[in-house]
Amino acid sequence: MNVRLTQIDGKLPNIALMKLAHWHRSRGDTVFLTRDLEPDLFEEKSDVVYGSTIFTASAKRTERLRRAFPDAIISGTGINPKTGGITVEQTIRSNSWNYENYDYSIYPEFDASIGFTQRGCRLKCKFCGVHTKEGKPISLNNISNVWRGEGHPKKLHLLDNDFFGQPDWRQVIAQIRLGGFKVCMSQGVNTRLINVEGAEALAGIEYRNTDFDKRQLYTAWDNIGDEAIFFRGIDILENAGIPGKHIMAYMLVGFDPKETWDRILHRYQRMRERQIMPYPMVFEDKTYPGDWRTLKHFQRWAIRLARSGNIAWRDYNPHMRAA
Repeated sequence: MNVRLTQIDGKLPNIALMKLAHWHRSRGDTVFLTRDLEPDLFEEKSDVVYGSTIFTASAKRTERLRRAFPDAIISGTGINPKTGGITVEQTIRSNSWNYENYDYSIYPEFDASIGFTQRGCRLKCKFCGVHTKEGKPISLNNISNVWRGEGHPKKLHLLDNDFFGQPDWRQVIAQIRLGGFKVCMSQGVNTRLINVEGAEALAGIEYRNTDFDKRQLYTAWDNIGDEAIFFRGIDILENAGIPGKHIMAYMLVGFDPKETWDRILHRYQRMRERQIMPYPMVFEDKTYPGDWRTLKHFQRWAIRLARSGNIAWRDYNPHMRAA
């Protein structure tokens, strides 16, 4: 059987597609990975087509794949679970967390190891489907199960949504330290729930960005109502030895119905004052009274131009080219 795996979005290797590749190859199937949404003239006909998407903003790309392959099995966090049909986890087996076998060969240029030490989350944020899909936090893997082993760099990309929510986090931290691993926690550490012990544990490991070339810790500030508790967590991290300049904060915009440009810019400025790098995450693109520019424009300004050109938002023209 010929199996087409389609990565609709995301820069990192797609865990679901890696699982599917391993599962199908173990059954003797032929597997290939592509980011192309339509087949080219020389593509062999596929018996099964999968698509995986992690961002709701990729809806148009997802629909392109559906038009090209009407019978495709498409799932992921970018799909509404009520309309997304069968998931890749259900394809493998009913209890998906037990299948932790990944085929790295479909991503030959990726040299780190990727996976989860836990699943689930303690919180029930309305904009997030993790708790609905995965439930309360459970421990899943130790570090030796995530790392590919001797001959591979000691670089771990952990996709845990609530690292400190798992019962065994202390053992996992000890394994990271003893093994001398560099670790990227790009899904973010929950600053609202961080305590002194957790902060000191993070300060004692080699936390890194997605390229593993600089110190970076990821967290989130989702709405202005969390201002006090967010900065309480930042203070705890800084007191443990993690400076603001090491922190990137995912900044949710476009979800809070009470949101305004003033509130958005207030959050942005508060973080910049502490040397935190805000990374706007647009839930729904929109604009607000007093400015014709959209949240996507704000995101582009914050991510691209503010880093290189230091252009104030009031002076930003979204049609100008980035420096």
